[in-house]
Amino acid sequence: MREFTIGANDAGQRLDRFVAKCAPVLPSSLAQKHLRLGRIKVNGRKALRDYRTVRGDVVQMYVNDEFFDAPSEENAYLAVVDPALDIVYEDENLLLVNKPSGVLCHSDGGFDYATLIARIQARLYRRREWSPREENAFAPALCNRIDRNTQGIVIAAKNAETLRIINEKIRAREIDKRYLAVVVGVPRPPAGRLEHWLFKDAQKNQVFASERQSVGSSLAVTEYTTLESRGGLSLVECRLVTGRTHQIRAQLAKIGTPIVGDGKYGSEKVRRQYGEKGQLLCSYKLTFAFKTDAGSLEYLRGRTFELPRVDFVEKYFGSR
Repeated sequence: MREFTIGANDAGQRLDRFVAKCAPVLPSSLAQKHLRLGRIKVNGRKALRDYRTVRGDVVQMYVNDEFFDAPSEENAYLAVVDPALDIVYEDENLLLVNKPSGVLCHSDGGFDYATLIARIQARLYRRREWSPREENAFAPALCNRIDRNTQGIVIAAKNAETLRIINEKIRAREIDKRYLAVVVGVPRPPAGRLEHWLFKDAQKNQVFASERQSVGSSLAVTEYTTLESRGGLSLVECRLVTGRTHQIRAQLAKIGTPIVGDGKYGSEKVRRQYGEKGQLLCSYKLTFAFKTDAGSLEYLRGRTFELPRVDFVEKYFGSR
């Protein structure tokens, strides 16, 4: 319980607005619930949310301590009202979540409770699978990330051991990740292996693909197969060999078949033509292709998880 005495500068405020200032991470819907239940009192009595504070009032808030902390990326999960997630698979060690297009994996700075990691942490916190007050160093974390406007499967670790193992397997290329993309034109040849050197312009948050190595560039390798072509568009499956920033987007654009809806690497004219707000790219399938011992995650060896449907594929190519 926290207790606050109303001073001259706080007098005359609506009670719910005063509560929001005192507990900045407390969701407004939860604050309203606490007011209805009498867990927020004025001078020892239940009060309405529109009560106007008076100098000398004593406001008592029976609210968990963590809601009084300053907002940050680390406690954004507390402000999540509805941690809705499209869960592909879950067990005691990890979650596979289908991230929607338009959602950030992590905050790009400041306090953002709409990120995927905030939703995941909120889910585990509310289910009492994670207690941040009892953890010294670990918080549920994402093992891989995909761009804001890319849909698809993201791996979240519930414990430190899982995070360590999955990160090791990603570095060792023992997790097979497949993407579906709708591109403009027809790739030539219809299947192949793309190898480019990518140089990142941090200010523009954009990479540039080249056949030649340059200072600061990194090798990017993507294998692709054209699954179908119709109406000037092609459905392409890509397998990441390396995992560079914007790798698939930049490499497909480099060979003349940019992803539909990609305003950064494709044509703005084409994006407007099809009316897509983001790139038609989805991380749709993941296989735990372990070649070495996976410790406590050995039970996942060889298992494949795949999205049952991808909306943009059905939109342009029908059910498959």
